[in-house]
Amino acid sequence: MRFQPAEPDSPVITQLTRTIQDGRCTLRWIWPTGVDAVYIGCTPEPPHGGEPERRGLKLYTRAEYKANHGYSFRIEGVGTSYYTVYACLESGSDPLLILQPDADNTAAVSAGRAKIRYAIRYKSGWLSKRKTVQIHVSPEVPIGEDVLCYVKKSGGPPTSIDDGIRYPFITPFAAGRNELPPIEIAKEEQIRLFFTDRQLYGAVYELMPET
Repeated sequence: MRFQPAEPDSPVITQLTRTIQDGRCTLRWIWPTGVDAVYIGCTPEPPHGGEPERRGLKLYTRAEYKANHGYSFRIEGVGTSYYTVYACLESGSDPLLILQPDADNTAAVSAGRAKIRYAIRYKSGWLSKRKTVQIHVSPEVPIGEDVLCYVKKSGGPPTSIDDGIRYPFITPFAAGRNELPPIEIAKEEQIRLFFTDRQLYGAVYELMPET
């Protein structure tokens, strides 16, 4: 399998749309002239024009598309998946796939926002001026270290990402319970977790404090 960046005269996938009904998604697109097959890939992150993982690509013919009125599949899991359709110029043992940097051949399919639960526990001595903070983060799916941050504020809990001092996380979070190393702060300070970009990550994840 080979890959080639799209050129001005390359046959490319256009007008890719998605329709969701009864837990199933159907992708439809305009087939370029002379292309009788495509390869379809699914990734948890948006592709950036580079070569996809070959083992994750599925061959789909124009005949199958006509018979099924598109490419249909059941939506499963949580979070958003990105489906990319690559025009295939050559068949056989060494197909040539067209890479489209404009991402017009990619559609985002959401299975619902994945939940990220977190807990913050404080522990301090009666006469101590410092206290220890233990943070647990429990996402339903793996997330990168850049999705969340924590904010520290004196005198009360932070109300936004800008209401206090912001600190990044330096390692990603696995699905399930993640226990972070303890943090020591002043006794009058409090901590809260936020999305680093609420508009971007809030559409994919739901951040929920544990009660």
